[in-house]
Amino acid sequence: MKLHRGNFFLVGMMGSGKTALGRHLAVFLDKAFVDADNELEAFAKQSIPDIFNHKGEPYFRELETLLLDDLVRRENIVLATGGGTVLREENQENLCANGTVIYLHATPEMLTERLRGVENNRPLLSDTVDMLARQRELYRIRDPLYRKAAHYIYETSLQKTFFEMAKDLSERLKTNEMFSQKMKKGQ
Repeated sequence: MKLHRGNFFLVGMMGSGKTALGRHLAVFLDKAFVDADNELEAFAKQSIPDIFNHKGEPYFRELETLLLDDLVRRENIVLATGGGTVLREENQENLCANGTVIYLHATPEMLTERLRGVENNRPLLSDTVDMLARQRELYRIRDPLYRKAAHYIYETSLQKTFFEMAKDLSERLKTNEMFSQKMKKGQ
């Protein structure tokens, strides 16, 4: 496996574990952890829901692309991207060119289960009556894009903690054992 500047970029749906698993993964791999959503909020000096509400999704996606261009140029990081980052082809290309992209896959049912009862500051889910139906709709659109961008796919629907999954993933990355029992790109 060729590592681009030692970077690992995590992509996936809201609730797939990009932040929770990513924090642990960074520790196991001795890398800095960067959360793109947090970086975007700090840069914009506004929360993501406020950006969506006041300036709309197209403005948010522009800002996300601008910031991503800076984030991927860092070295030795684990980056948790925003769930919709892969919606733009240029973002997919930027991720692939500057790091190893790992799609943290989870079923819409698991994603919904994880996000139920959690404070919902996610604009694309906040006014949703049927969260599972919305997750299925987003999954139908985004899953092919995550797969296209990913060098590897790691299943996070398993009944393990994010800590356990991060440990497993880090061991596989360190030994280049990608992924005998997990899905490999194209399977």
